[in-house]
Amino acid sequence: QVQLVESGGGLVQAGGSLRLSCAASERTFSNYAMGWFRLAPGKGREFVASISRSGGSSYTESSVKGRFTISRDNAKNTVYLQMNSLKPEDTAVYYCAATRVAPLSRIEDEYDYWGQGTQVTVSS
Repeated sequence: QVQLVESGGGLVQAGGSLRLSCAASERTFSNYAMGWFRLAPGKGREFVASISRSGGSSYTESSVKGRFTISRDNAKNTVYLQMNSLKPEDTAVYYCAATRVAPLSRIEDEYDYWGQGTQVTVSS
């Protein structure tokens, strides 16, 4: 069982930045590809970005590409989401997720473990 704990959310003005972190309990963290998803009010959960086990490959959804960057530090069992140039439409609860079998997946059903989420609110 992998436990994931997100942090770093908060309230920020449009144009600002936040860095989300997701710490994993699993010592074999490098066995898992990781992803970030978000859930905005009135919408379904949306894929944001994913990263391979080694961190050598990543994929970012087009709506945030060029503004958001996913990275990981396997020595710290942590995955990050750097969010720049934030917009009010980025307001959502952000979740990290782990998968052993589907690197760079955009499909939430392919992820085995989920964190509890962290709220990001962007004011206009």
